[in-house]
Amino acid sequence: MPSHPYVVKAVQSRDELEQVLALQRRNLPPALSPEEQHAQGFVTVQHDLATLEHMHALAPSIIAVQGSDVVAYALVMPRECRAWVPVLDPMFALLEGLEHRGRPLKDQRFYVMGQVCVDKAHRGKGLFDALYHQHREQLRSRFDCVVTEVSVRNTRSLRAHARVGFETVHTYRDATDTWAVVLWDWGAGTSR
Repeated sequence: MPSHPYVVKAVQSRDELEQVLALQRRNLPPALSPEEQHAQGFVTVQHDLATLEHMHALAPSIIAVQGSDVVAYALVMPRECRAWVPVLDPMFALLEGLEHRGRPLKDQRFYVMGQVCVDKAHRGKGLFDALYHQHREQLRSRFDCVVTEVSVRNTRSLRAHARVGFETVHTYRDATDTWAVVLWDWGAGTSR
């Protein structure tokens, strides 16, 4: 666990969701130089408040706060969210066709990590790992694994996901990028 004055918890208010959106906007590619994107990572999908509220109603996302300020987030996106984020429909379709450990992923209890982001001033303090470990604690009774896609250009994110326990289960290219599909299996003894 991080040794700092942060609290890692489930989202509890609309104000916290609005702070998530503000942090997201600061980490989208248009807000970052190519050098920052390469060195620090980036997020690719921009959500709106209504979508986050729908997602939160199904399964609250995890945030890290310092005082009342949201400094990091990890969005929970159950499969029911597919219709609310049309840009991610191809990802959901791809996931339905994948297998993990010899079983179709669509037959397993999984959710998608909708996005993870740590504010620039709070990186390197263990928050990324703390967010994911809180996910596991909060959601392991409902889900067996979490899956997400990471741009292969986002090497910082790929390294961080591997450190937590994710493994790459598929790689593909679409019109925008090359993606690694990574999965953290909570039932196979890979959770740390």
